[in-house]
Amino acid sequence: MGTLPFPAMGAPPLPPTTSFLAPPDALLAHLSPHDRVLFREFGQGPAVPLPGLLVHEAFERRAAAAPHAVAAEHEGAAISYRQLDRRSSQLAARLVHEGVRPGDRVGLFTRRSIPMLIGLLATLKAGAAYVPQDIGLTPATQLRHVMRTAGTRVVLTQARHADRIPAAPGCVRIAVDELPDAPVAFRRTRAVSPDDGAYVLFTSGTTGAPNGVTVTHRNLCNLLLTAPGGLGIGPGQRVAQILNIAFDMAAWEILGCLTGGGTLVIRGKDITETVRTADVVIATPTVLAGIDPAACPRVRTVAVAGEPCPRPLADLWAATSTFYNCCGPTETTIVNTMQRHLPGTAPLTIGRPTPNNTVYVLDEQRRALPIGEVGEMWAGGDCVSAGYLGNPELTEERYAPDPFLGGGRRMFRTRDLGRWTADGELEHLGRTDDQVKIRGFRVEPDAVSSVLESVPGCVRAVTLKRDARSLVSFVCPQDVDPEAARRAVADALPYYCVPDAVLPLATLPETDRGKIDKAALLRLASGVAR
Repeated sequence: MGTLPFPAMGAPPLPPTTSFLAPPDALLAHLSPHDRVLFREFGQGPAVPLPGLLVHEAFERRAAAAPHAVAAEHEGAAISYRQLDRRSSQLAARLVHEGVRPGDRVGLFTRRSIPMLIGLLATLKAGAAYVPQDIGLTPATQLRHVMRTAGTRVVLTQARHADRIPAAPGCVRIAVDELPDAPVAFRRTRAVSPDDGAYVLFTSGTTGAPNGVTVTHRNLCNLLLTAPGGLGIGPGQRVAQILNIAFDMAAWEILGCLTGGGTLVIRGKDITETVRTADVVIATPTVLAGIDPAACPRVRTVAVAGEPCPRPLADLWAATSTFYNCCGPTETTIVNTMQRHLPGTAPLTIGRPTPNNTVYVLDEQRRALPIGEVGEMWAGGDCVSAGYLGNPELTEERYAPDPFLGGGRRMFRTRDLGRWTADGELEHLGRTDDQVKIRGFRVEPDAVSSVLESVPGCVRAVTLKRDARSLVSFVCPQDVDPEAARRAVADALPYYCVPDAVLPLATLPETDRGKIDKAALLRLASGVAR
């Protein structure tokens, strides 16, 4: 696969926006000459020109080239590219009328649906960033936090969910599915910049309050409009949309399809039924593990990310499809490394940097490590997002000037541990902090415990990851009501933060150093004696 072809109706491809200059010798002087060469060779993805730097314009080119092609299907309904382009432009005009300007943020509080797509594209056309939340799953406390942090003055939703959106002074709620389909003039107040936000994703924070990450058009186009991130999606191909819209991988499904000219197949209740009719599937390993590839013979391309992928699962799907194992936090635009995995090959890695991106394995002083040594992975290049909304302290902590690229570029501290293999593949070796992935979402266990400790009578709480889909919490003293404790978490945090079980204990076991013995707690949770 090469750079995705676009109709010859727009501007010519743009040059790469990341300049891969050799790092200054002083930065690599402590390495052997061989490792200096490999640091550059392994850590820099290919420099690839892009056919555009605005996501909605990439969609509009597809709509102009094939207006009658089916853009999306959902529960028996369908919409063509021409219809989706027209309806989203009509809504964009309404957003501009409501005062939305380039650089603003618009809430997209919906469930999976065709109106969700109209609202998403309308927001981009108006020059704003969409802020997605699944209105059917997100508690009101989190919706209020998201609205306040993102400064949303307009929230797009569906009529049947409008009453679930918290009231906020000056905030307008628009039911996308009730808008008339009528011609309307649409004109922005200013041009959209590639460095304007395209979406804002909220991730779990150490205090329990999710942090909003701003991902730009440049960031997104760099993944969607190059290979392998474009996943070879083109006209006639069907892409499954099975993930939660508040999860950044859903943007890969949706916008990867619509900028590639495919048909988005939006799931109802049955994931397998949706995947059965799709050519391309993007999922977390946990979701993919619930699907039998034998029941989905049409699937030809699969990409997984969000959590470590078990080798048997990768081998199973790679036997019948082009399988990519990928990695990257929200802050580096969905994924910034990808590996094409072949059955029987070893090891299963997260691959190499995607085009116009870099990955550095550094020590605690941010010095380059020799090839093969374990260190912390830092990401650079066009994947690096714009930072955290309203949190300059956290932005300064996690983003830093990139000394290897220079030129004012920044790199992001992933807090993932990794090392380079001898042939230039990245092995992912866990995280440097205690943050965990549940169902593909990042969760801070201490944030869950903090909510539990607010329950009347609870003195101490510990939350641990039991498996890829569930948390287990321990509270003391023993008379804490476990159901009341679970309800408190459900009321305060997203659904994926709610522990499957809350176990009251008289005391919490300790190690010989006076710390909580987490291994003993997990044995207790599984019913295995010490």
